[in-house]
Amino acid sequence: MILEWIFPRYLWKVPTAEKVIYLTFDDGPIPEVTPWVLEQLAAYHAKATFFCVGDNIRKHPETFQSIRDAGHSVGNHTFHHINGWKTPLAQYLEDIEKFDQMYQTPLFRPPYGRIKRSQADALLPARQIVMWSVLTRDYDASYREDSCLNNAIKRTSPGAIVLLHDSLKAWKNMSYVLPRYLKHFSEKGYRFEALP
Repeated sequence: MILEWIFPRYLWKVPTAEKVIYLTFDDGPIPEVTPWVLEQLAAYHAKATFFCVGDNIRKHPETFQSIRDAGHSVGNHTFHHINGWKTPLAQYLEDIEKFDQMYQTPLFRPPYGRIKRSQADALLPARQIVMWSVLTRDYDASYREDSCLNNAIKRTSPGAIVLLHDSLKAWKNMSYVLPRYLKHFSEKGYRFEALP
């Protein structure tokens, strides 16, 4: 993928020959969706990484705690889900630090995958900027559920970082994809781990 070559400092995929997949969920936690995601993961003894929005942690602390209690990793997805391309550096860093006041993690994913070089320079090397190798497009309501699943399966290989969303916007596609994706790759001998 050309973006991996242009931005080699970001984590796009975990180098491994082992049958392991890194599921990631953006934009939660929310009580209408996140607990269901946790149930699906538990059914397959799967671990994942949740890139949480700080304001959602503030609004739903019990749902956030359930992610932690289940042994999943947590990443910073800014406090207000802000677009780095449209945000001045100082404001961007302030929003990330506001998240840090609630939970400390070295994992960071920029909302929309949009981050300026100056912002990345300020975050690295103290943080790992995590992108993805499999974009499911579960957030796109015009994208059919089966296309979403088939695309995700086709693009997955060992060490893949798969992007899903535990949000209401993504519910239609994500709720179709997740159980079928877990079943498909579990039957192929894959395991699902949280990012270290």
